[in-house]
Formats: sequence, structure tokens, C-alpha cells
Amino acid sequence: MISNNSLANHLKKDRLIIIGGLFFITLLSWLYIIYLYNQMVYMDMNALFFAMPMTPEWTYIDFILLFLMWLVMMIAMMTPSISTFILMFATVNRQKKQQDRPFINTAYLIAGYFLVWAAFSLVATTLQWLLQQISLLNPDMKITSKILGSIILIATGIFQFTPLKKTCLTHCGSPLNFVLQHWKESKQGALKMGIENGFYCLGCCWMLMVLLFVTGIMNLLWVAIIALFVLVEKILSQLKWIPFFAGIALILYGILLLIK
Repeated sequence: MISNNSLANHLKKDRLIIIGGLFFITLLSWLYIIYLYNQMVYMDMNALFFAMPMTPEWTYIDFILLFLMWLVMMIAMMTPSISTFILMFATVNRQKKQQDRPFINTAYLIAGYFLVWAAFSLVATTLQWLLQQISLLNPDMKITSKILGSIILIATGIFQFTPLKKTCLTHCGSPLNFVLQHWKESKQGALKMGIENGFYCLGCCWMLMVLLFVTGIMNLLWVAIIALFVLVEKILSQLKWIPFFAGIALILYGILLLIK
């Protein structure tokens, strides 16, 4: 059994390590996205294929590279919003070790979470391929049909008012409650916890990510706006007007895009 002072020191050390690791992961992910964006801006054809194959016929390498682009982008966008969840897990994990319970590496929790977003990235890559095959995606990775773009915007706005959105946001916005209610022992348990939280997070945010097909998949401004909104929406989940306002704004934007 360790003392309360020793526990506090361990918790402080754990937090510093985790915050530093999450910051490093986020930084590397954003640097990679910025690098790809710069290749698009300056049309460096030797590197542009990492973001968008230039021919309709994709090879399996093209698909893998696009999948990696989506996955890294999801890591860049979602890591800040799950920092509190990971810190809560680490705190409870350390306290359980004080009770002579097995200590679980936080990496298993993170891996489980991003397994879910890897599955989403696979679906998004497939959708990107499909849209390019039917000529609905331009070289800037933006949907060319105003009608389809408007439908996505309006549908995303409506989704903000659905029970599914509210339920998922409740779980995502209460990390301590989630950790306490869904705690599972062992490495496999931590992996499952990460997957469960990842599914709630996906249920909350997947329509927002689909917006990237409207704004431009590599539009850094919109990538940053969506990432910031996801973070604010989770941190301030008790403020019901935030998803409400976002829903109204998206619906109006979709209507405006349709009629202009």
C-alpha cells in the first residue's frame, strides 16, 4: 500500500506523461496534414499522390495511402477531445493500483479508441474512391454537386437534434462517469473500454466528419473548425444550445448553398 502523498506524486507524473504524449501525437498528426496540404497548394505531383490519386484507377497502394491520410487526420482532430477521458482513466487506474489491482497501460485504451476511427477511415476512403469514380469529387477533394453538398449539410444539421446525437454526446461529455460505469479489468478490458468510448464518439461526430467532403477533405481551415467544435461540444456538453446552434447554422448553410 502506498501513501496518499506517494499516490498524488504518481498521479501528477502520470498526467504529465500522458499530456506530453497526447500533445506529441497531436503535433505530429497536424504536421503531417499540413505537409500534405502544402503539397496540394504547390501541386507537387511527386508527393500529391499521398493525398489524392491523380488517375481514376486506384492501386491498392493509393487506397492504403488515402486510408492513412484519413486515419492521421482523425487522430489529429480527435486526440484533444479525448484527453480528459484518457486522464480520467489514468487516475482511476493509478488508484486501483494502490488497492493492489493490476495496473493497465493506457496505450490499450487509446488503441481501442482509434480502432473505431480506423474503421471510419476505411469507410471514408471507400466513399472517397466511389465519389471519384462517378466524377463527384474534384482534385481539391471537394464534392462537385451543389445538391449533394446541400443534402449533407442539412442532414448534418438535422442530426444535431436527434436522440442518437444527444445520447452519444452525454457519454462522451462525461468521461469520469464513463470510466467508472464501464471499467473493465485487464488489457483486453481497457481495449474494450476504448472501443466502447470510440463508438459513442463516432456516433456523436461521424456526420461532422462527412462535412469534409463538402468543404474539402484537405481544407485545413475546416478541419481545424470541426476539430475545435468537437472539442468544445464535448467539454461543454451541458450547454444544450451549442449543438442546437450548430444544427441551425448547418441547415441554413445547406439551404443557402442550394439556392445561390
